[in-house]
Amino acid sequence: MEIVKVVADMQRRGETLRNQGSRIGLVPTMGYLHEGHASLIRKAKELSDVVVTSIFVNPTQFGPDEDFERYPRDFERDKAIAAKSGADILFCPEPAEMYQEGYRTVVEPGAVSTILEGNIRPNHFRGVAAVVAKLFNITKPHVAVFGQKDAQQAFIIQQMVRDLNFDVLVVVAPIVREQDGLAMSSRNVYLKGDERKNALVLSRSLVHAGERVKTGETSVKKIKEEMLKILSGGNPTSIDYIAFVHLKTFEEAQTIESPDVLIVLAVRFGTTRLIDNAIVSVN
Repeated sequence: MEIVKVVADMQRRGETLRNQGSRIGLVPTMGYLHEGHASLIRKAKELSDVVVTSIFVNPTQFGPDEDFERYPRDFERDKAIAAKSGADILFCPEPAEMYQEGYRTVVEPGAVSTILEGNIRPNHFRGVAAVVAKLFNITKPHVAVFGQKDAQQAFIIQQMVRDLNFDVLVVVAPIVREQDGLAMSSRNVYLKGDERKNALVLSRSLVHAGERVKTGETSVKKIKEEMLKILSGGNPTSIDYIAFVHLKTFEEAQTIESPDVLIVLAVRFGTTRLIDNAIVSVN
């Protein structure tokens, strides 16, 4: 596996591969890789000839009181997981390489970036959109694979690709979970003591919601109340939101009448903030 740290080097490598007729797949990550990331790399390998995995903890998507400095990092471990999963190139620039002195340009993702995660984390999606746009221009991919766990992020990236005419196919791969149902996340390492066990209420509440919909319940209000009871049983520090949105628009769903309603939630356990989601389908 090739290691590239300089933007210009990665651009030249991408251009060479394209000229050779190779199909490039990109998996953008912030490192501290786990099986969820590995599944994205494997998916990209299915869809392309050469897989570029980026590892970059992007400072512009963290707020002033968030965990940029303590975000988990383990480059040697990441390198081993990426290689084993099928990555051909590991692009791992330093912040000063990605954001050189005088950097001022932003990407404005629109109204959807101000709700849910965007409401809790102002300007977060500006940082996400900008760094993904930069990664597209640097690695020159034909296809990019993102995870469904960050559903709002995936929606915003798909919208950006359409709006700005990026010649990139965006693929959203399913959430990968631990055996007990917890969605895999680099932040799970922050969970202490009973917090790890308590955090299982996220997936339990989503499973419950799916089962209620299958039995014919269409009231968002009623299902949300039931989910709140389940989540409260996990002794969370706070429940930031539970929202039902249309998968294709991210607009709020008042009732569940179509097979493309997405339930998204964000909950804090101690100092750790976790997100999860599920698509619910009407029989």
